[in-house]
Amino acid sequence: MDLATVIGVAAGVYLIAASIFMGGTPLIFVNAPALLIVVGGTVATMLIRYPFATVLSTAKVVRNAFFDRLRPPAELVEEIVRLAEKSRRDSLLSLESVPIRDSFLNQGIQLCIDGTEPELVRSTLASEMAATIDRHQRGQGILRSIGAAAPAFGMIGTLIGLVQMLARMDDPRSIGPAMAVAILTTLYGALIAYLIALPLADKLAERSAREAQTREIVIQGIMGILAANHPSIVRARLLSYIEPRGRQDVIERTNRRRPMAVEGDGEQRRAA
Repeated sequence: MDLATVIGVAAGVYLIAASIFMGGTPLIFVNAPALLIVVGGTVATMLIRYPFATVLSTAKVVRNAFFDRLRPPAELVEEIVRLAEKSRRDSLLSLESVPIRDSFLNQGIQLCIDGTEPELVRSTLASEMAATIDRHQRGQGILRSIGAAAPAFGMIGTLIGLVQMLARMDDPRSIGPAMAVAILTTLYGALIAYLIALPLADKLAERSAREAQTREIVIQGIMGILAANHPSIVRARLLSYIEPRGRQDVIERTNRRRPMAVEGDGEQRRAA
């Protein structure tokens, strides 16, 4: 669960609800015609823009914004260095018995174990990464479409309410309901767009960029393992993807295994 997303949405809803309750009865902010215009119009626009299955997947897209399953890059680098050490000490085939948490890394290692050519390994993993980013961008597109459509239908509702109000100026009792539709549709559209849809789209974009970074780390690490580079070289190359303040921690943790790796290299040299 992404606490930042949950706290942000909860805080926004709470502050708006608190201001409504402090100003009087909240029922005056509930208007069925305004909801029909904004929500119904937004859904209709989504059905026009996207296939029906894509519209149905909107709930899944929103759910993904609340759950962060990405591993920290430092942790991923540490695991790749550990695999590089074992591959250099024993053999590439020895990695088959090593449990690998990351599915993308496991896919790449299995390609290496199967004897796939390095360029084919790289292109396969790159294609997988591009497909994942494309799925993420479609999810962002859905939320950004909602963020664009909701305020637009809020404005349409405002115009409808104004027309109704002006057409019934001779009946003072009708002015209030018509004005409520005019104002509340704008409010509903703004809340849907700027509290929910657009912030969640930005969160998904940020998460997509982070996932692209972690997958690039995996690809570079696997290329280093295939080239039989020394684990120190693999680590140095991957550390460039990590913020400077987190690099020292990775170096210290991987150095704790260095005596084992050096001993393994020495045994291999003696055996040769």
